[in-house]
Amino acid sequence: MMERGKVLVTGAPGWLGNRFIEILKDNKRDVICLVLPGMNSDYLKKLGAEIVEGDITNPETLKGVCKGIDTVFHIAGLVHVPFSKGSLFMKVNYEGTKNILDEAIGSKAKRFVYISSNSAVGTNERRDIMMDEKTKPNPYMNYGKSKIMAENAVNEAHKKGLIETVILRPCWYYGPGQPARQTRLMKMIIEGKAPVFGDGKNLRSMTYIDNLCDAMLLSESVKKANGETYWIADDKPYTTLEIYQAIADLLGVELKTKKFPGFLADVAKTADGLIQAFGLYQIEAHVAGEMNKDIACTIEKARKELGYRPKIYLEEGMKRSIDWAKKNGQL
Repeated sequence: MMERGKVLVTGAPGWLGNRFIEILKDNKRDVICLVLPGMNSDYLKKLGAEIVEGDITNPETLKGVCKGIDTVFHIAGLVHVPFSKGSLFMKVNYEGTKNILDEAIGSKAKRFVYISSNSAVGTNERRDIMMDEKTKPNPYMNYGKSKIMAENAVNEAHKKGLIETVILRPCWYYGPGQPARQTRLMKMIIEGKAPVFGDGKNLRSMTYIDNLCDAMLLSESVKKANGETYWIADDKPYTTLEIYQAIADLLGVELKTKKFPGFLADVAKTADGLIQAFGLYQIEAHVAGEMNKDIACTIEKARKELGYRPKIYLEEGMKRSIDWAKKNGQL
């Protein structure tokens, strides 16, 4: 394990960013948060984090933000955007990553930990073969393309000996602090309208946010992780129906689904591709297009090299998510 110094975190305030900073401060770490100008950072200040303002899409605003930083945790990125702003994926996820990476290199930060996505690699070719770090990337739509291009930039910096790097590929996040789209799924299950495209047996790897935070800390401190990429998820993938059933059981309702032929997801994927070809984005088309796909990985490399051990599994993680949503008046 390596000695740990001051860290810079991008992507806060935000779901994962906030939780990671909570854990860093619990561990008495010296934390700086890069926050977009105008965003409310009161909670981060309450946690004891230092706030610096900057925009990863504007290099001029990043000058000096990595000074004295040991590790940069780059979480910031766009997953879903308004309909008219599909072109922002590349600007934020790729160009923004290059900008903060360049600043980290120029300031002689020791290590750069990049939070990528399963979308950088795409979907499984076969249900019985899990994606791993050797799987050839086939990025899913513009979001996936922006993430694999960012991965390539990070890897190139490592190959040139400019900075130590680690890339993590989490899957479908879940946990307290969830965004509205996650609560929407829970409400659909309560209403008996959970959508199933095909037989519902397609596999999905999921990543409880505290498990991902554990992996991020390991990525900073494990020496041999330098230059490596790791899939980060729960111990095993779940079927869509298993995910729905776990949520229904925890909510105390009978699982009733709204079934659609599997080919309709393929139609939605085609529509999604056409929409995105014009620089636009439509969340329902995008999500529906993935609903019959296997997006499942193995975490064996992370187990062996990082010592990663997911501590929270589906039932407990979803219970915490539901409890949080109820406490915050969302359910």
